[in-house]
Amino acid sequence: MAGVATIKRGGSRFYVDPDDGDIKVPGVTSVVGQLPKDFLTFWAAKESAEAAVTNWDIVSQLVERDPKGAVDYLKNAHRRKSKAASDLGSAAHDYFERLARGETVHDRHVHMDVKPHVRWFREFLDEIQPEFVYMEETVWSDTHKYAGSFDAIAKVDGEIVVLDWKTSKSVYDSVALQLSAYRYADRIIMADTGDSVPVPAMAGGAVLHVRPEGWQFVPVKCDREIFDTFLHLRGVFDWETAGKKKVVGRPIASGGELVTGTQRRAA
Repeated sequence: MAGVATIKRGGSRFYVDPDDGDIKVPGVTSVVGQLPKDFLTFWAAKESAEAAVTNWDIVSQLVERDPKGAVDYLKNAHRRKSKAASDLGSAAHDYFERLARGETVHDRHVHMDVKPHVRWFREFLDEIQPEFVYMEETVWSDTHKYAGSFDAIAKVDGEIVVLDWKTSKSVYDSVALQLSAYRYADRIIMADTGDSVPVPAMAGGAVLHVRPEGWQFVPVKCDREIFDTFLHLRGVFDWETAGKKKVVGRPIASGGELVTGTQRRAA
């Protein structure tokens, strides 16, 4: 399946219009990423501190031989942990998709770190009995200029809902914004043909939260009110990526020897 091409710019993901390569719109997760994340500052600091304490013998030797290397090792501690979690989540998602499509997955071929997730996903399928309508497709909003890739749209207890698989420690409230963006997009671009079909009317959204110790199926409010908040973030995204670069002009008068931040960084 070809799917819709994406590119990275400035840390954000953009989707490329398959009919017009000059049109690029931000991804849903990049838009939701405009939310404040003050908690990440404290989490990153904690990971660095724990890396220093836990691996003090290695760090102390590294400080003597390569101080800059020691700094890099500690400041990237949170990235190493988040990458490991991301890799596990990607592997689990791959198995979830295969199982949802009815493929046979042999446990002996599944990495031990992901085996519990596969087990719980099978149990979810048996207990909830979702009827999948679309899986792993791309939604596109011509109206609001964004795109995104959802995990599944399915019929659950007779109602159409948008679903997301999560393997993170918690289900965070930002997922409501994510699901609302999928729900109120204009069309789905089919990966196998490139054709577009309308996004079906949906009753709501839900998250399947899978952890090594168990799973839970969690309803998520993702109505028009939530979508309006997503659209505010869509505006913030434009501000952060382009709008704010145009608001401060060149000085028209000056005096003294003021040194700007740009000049300090250049020095």
